[in-house]
Amino acid sequence: MAAVIGWDIGGAHVKAARADDGRLTAVVQIACAPHESVASLEQALREARAALGDVERHRVTMTAELSDAFESRSRGVIAVAAIAARETGASDILFYAGERGFITRDEVGANVDAVASANWRASAELVARHCADALFIDIGSTTTDLTPLCAGRVAALGVSDAERLAYGELAYAGFSRGAPQAYAARAPVAGRWTPLVNEAFASMADVRRVLGDLPEGETDADLSPTADGRPKTVAASRARLARLTGRDAAELTDAQWRAFAQYLARAQLRVIEDQIALLQSRDAVAFDAPIVGAGVGRKLAARLAQAQRRTFLDFADLIAAPPALADKAANCAPASALALLLEP
Repeated sequence: MAAVIGWDIGGAHVKAARADDGRLTAVVQIACAPHESVASLEQALREARAALGDVERHRVTMTAELSDAFESRSRGVIAVAAIAARETGASDILFYAGERGFITRDEVGANVDAVASANWRASAELVARHCADALFIDIGSTTTDLTPLCAGRVAALGVSDAERLAYGELAYAGFSRGAPQAYAARAPVAGRWTPLVNEAFASMADVRRVLGDLPEGETDADLSPTADGRPKTVAASRARLARLTGRDAAELTDAQWRAFAQYLARAQLRVIEDQIALLQSRDAVAFDAPIVGAGVGRKLAARLAQAQRRTFLDFADLIAAPPALADKAANCAPASALALLLEP
């Protein structure tokens, strides 16, 4: 079996996984910002390819078409496909089109809706091979995908992001990116309910850092720059979160800021729990079905499983990869899945 690289080309990160003889051998994740410059996306692809070595077979999925670098999703899909084909230089490159499987670059234009943001399904299809009935939750840096699996098949109703948001299968609630005040308009601070300042003063990475879920020096889960350009330390994160309350960090104790961060984290988790409730309301997920977690925030999926009295399974334990690589591969589940999925 020849080597293959699976690509998940996003609007904040490029993730790529290489498999040799059906087993993952390398995984990379590189930050990019196509909304600032498409050249950033091109450079990330080059760096990833250089890190993974020359391979003839490439399998690609994407979410970068949602970037406002492109005037429409359709044009974004076509542009990203062209960039991927050019930067990989591969003669054997196929694009993932969800239920339709893999298609050639020439077929992308006629299948833009199937190609756009289909990365969630690639991961879910791989998990369905191991778990006939489960709720697959991939908590990435920016979003959470919730995919019901029934009888070994993907049982999602939505295909597009708009449909999946409406059906409870997608939440813009990520582990590290996004604004904390998106999940709570007010919070208890120093014994009073305090309206939060709706400015880009902090990110969920600051919440995680203050709570200890994101250790200082951790890179894979937080590749984006901080809101103020200052360091990624607990003290700097407290200062950024304090701005959301119109305060300086020195005005309250470290314990009070931790309580504030904990409230924001719970508020975000409730958004994901609400989507699970929506899925359960249509009998999409059995109450005894396990939760399978992937993504940099899958420890949160494990907490959800515990709260709902479900068994938790880690995507890292389901894939063919050396133990030292499995954790990173689970952080990049769609790319890993594309490298491992059998072709039609």
